[in-house]
Amino acid sequence: MNKIIKSISVFLIILFSISSVNAKTLTERLKEGHKIRLGFGTSVPWAMAGDNGEPLGFVNMIALTVLEEMGITEYETKVFEWSGLIPGINADRSDMVTGGMYILKSRCANMNFSDPIGVFGDAMLVPKGNPKGINNYADVVRTGAKLVTGAGFNTVEAAKKYGVPESQMMLVEGEVGILAAMKAGRADVAVQTFFGAKEHEAKTNGAFEVTDPKLMPKETLNVVGIGFRKTDVEFKDNFNKALAKVLANPEKMLERAGKYGYDRAQLPPPEMSTEWACSTK
Repeated sequence: MNKIIKSISVFLIILFSISSVNAKTLTERLKEGHKIRLGFGTSVPWAMAGDNGEPLGFVNMIALTVLEEMGITEYETKVFEWSGLIPGINADRSDMVTGGMYILKSRCANMNFSDPIGVFGDAMLVPKGNPKGINNYADVVRTGAKLVTGAGFNTVEAAKKYGVPESQMMLVEGEVGILAAMKAGRADVAVQTFFGAKEHEAKTNGAFEVTDPKLMPKETLNVVGIGFRKTDVEFKDNFNKALAKVLANPEKMLERAGKYGYDRAQLPPPEMSTEWACSTK
């Protein structure tokens, strides 16, 4: 009996210790010497890992610039499938989501976002010459085309909103899955971010082309933020203060992020705030 009681006591001590560690905020953990963990998926040119696991892509460049403004220069990278980014941060496997997520009401319910780091739109990726004449969701419905996009992408909700039936939709894992489906002929058209579509256009030597994003519904224009756990409000607020300083004098950020296509056209307008996106998108 004593052995059983002792075993239970040891288990409870371990359980309490694990709970105590997990209960600490990101600010507290950084003060204790822990490195901040950047969570992202492979989504060129938004975010991806280099040969040695280093964070690349313009969202990571922006995040690193802001962290340096905060005095944080040490970090680790954690690579996920796109659909695992929010579950990953909430399971304490990362501390920041730098994958390039649009700020959406459904995501705001599960994760806090920083102030916007940029404004972006979506586009269609179609075979060269656009034989079916597809430029937006209405064209997908009209032609009965098979539309591929990423599981967990904002485009899933948008496609449904604009009337694309599930029978015409194919969901795959991330940007790599989208391009594979298009190259294999399993889909007629892909919808993704304009930057992601342009990257795929460049990779296929002219086999595909990108439609004009201005032909997409105006409501598909979105702002992107960095994601944080709901419990890390203090760190998020400090991040926002540093972000405001970076955006007020963005040359350093633009130099680093510009290597991946980000430019002044993506700087977020004041009226498109996180609060606005969380309530309307």
